[in-house]
Amino acid sequence: MKEILEIIENNPRIEPEKIATMTGITEAEVASRIKDMEEKGIIRRYKTVIDWDRAGEEYVYAIIEIKVTLNARTGYDSIAERLAKFPEVRSVRLISGDHDLSLTVRGKSMRDVAFFVAEKIATLEQVQGTVTHFVLRTYKEDGEIMFEKEHPERLAVSP
Repeated sequence: MKEILEIIENNPRIEPEKIATMTGITEAEVASRIKDMEEKGIIRRYKTVIDWDRAGEEYVYAIIEIKVTLNARTGYDSIAERLAKFPEVRSVRLISGDHDLSLTVRGKSMRDVAFFVAEKIATLEQVQGTVTHFVLRTYKEDGEIMFEKEHPERLAVSP
């Protein structure tokens, strides 16, 4: 199972026939295992990594660290579930360190992200404080290197 998952994680469009060849499992068994993992929620979704800069779309990403206050009735899961419902939020993680949760958010501008933090996150009762880090450049996303080596455009000077 792990081997099939690793192959699919790196190339979700790979044919079961190729996975069968790589693993030594029959194509029918590969297809059956994949279907079973989809039904059990092990495989949650097939994803495409998009370089939005190259696509000509401008998005601003930020990592927001959140310190929360827990009460007797709720734990981290309840606030994380609430935060995850915002469409701006791309990921929510429980983290160690000075803060409790880490969000990755996407907006059309820094102003949009700042408004989201000030109006939607900071106003939540359980939120004690936030720290926002704007992403300046992404070099690698979900295992995909997002840049090519730049070639100097200057011509060589001959003596």
